[in-house]
Amino acid sequence: MKVRRQKHAKKIMGFYKNNFHFCQPFQVLLDGTFCQAALRNKIQIREQLPGYLGGITQLCTTRCILKELQSLGKALYGAKLIAQRSEVRNCSHHKDPVSGSACLLSMVEDGNPQHFFIATQDQDLANKVKKKAGVPLLFIIQNTMVLDKPSPKSLAFVQKLQADQLVPEYQKETIVQLKEKEGLAKQEGARRRKRKRAGGPNPLSCLKKKKKTQEGQEPSAEKKKRRKRKRNR
Repeated sequence: MKVRRQKHAKKIMGFYKNNFHFCQPFQVLLDGTFCQAALRNKIQIREQLPGYLGGITQLCTTRCILKELQSLGKALYGAKLIAQRSEVRNCSHHKDPVSGSACLLSMVEDGNPQHFFIATQDQDLANKVKKKAGVPLLFIIQNTMVLDKPSPKSLAFVQKLQADQLVPEYQKETIVQLKEKEGLAKQEGARRRKRKRAGGPNPLSCLKKKKKTQEGQEPSAEKKKRRKRKRNR
C-alpha cells in the first residue's frame, strides 16, 4: 500500500511540475486543522513530507493562521506550536486579520504565482481550493498524508493550454478571418445542421429475375415446328 501511495504522489507531482512549473523547495501552507490532525495521528510532518513529495519541503503558515490558533486557546495549543515552527509568509492582512481559510485562499489568488501547496482538513476550504487551477491539496486520512488528485479545474486549464500551444493565437485569428471572408463559417454550420436522409431501396434489387431454361429441354415452339415437318414428309 505504501509503494502504491508513493507512485500515486509521484504521478501527481509530475503533473504539477510539468504543467504549473512547481519546483523545489516545495512550499506547503499549513492551517490549524491540518496541524491538529497531524498531532492527533502522531505524524511527523517535517520528517515525512519531503519523502512523500519527493523533494525539499518548506512548511509555511501566515500571521492570520497563528492569530486564529491563539484565539482558540488551550484546545489547539499543540497545533499552534507546530504552526509556530513553520516559516511565516506575508499576507495582505497585516492590520485586519481574517480567518485562516480566507487568508489561505488569498495566498493562492491570481493563478498561485508562489506555487503553494494547501494542507488542510477543512472541507469547505478544500472545495474552494479545487475551484482554482494549479493549487495542490494535502490532507490526512487514517494516519496518512495524502496528496489529492488534480482538480477538474486544473485538468481543464492544462487541456486548454495544450490546445493553444498547438495553434498560435495569430493563426487562429487568421483562420477565423479567412472563414468569414469566404463564407465558410456559415457553410460549416449548415453542414452540421443537415441530416443524412435514409436512402431508398436499391433499384437493381427491384428487377424481375429471368427464368432459366433447364439443360436438355427445348422450347415448346421449336417442338411444334419439328412435328409439322415430319407430317409433310
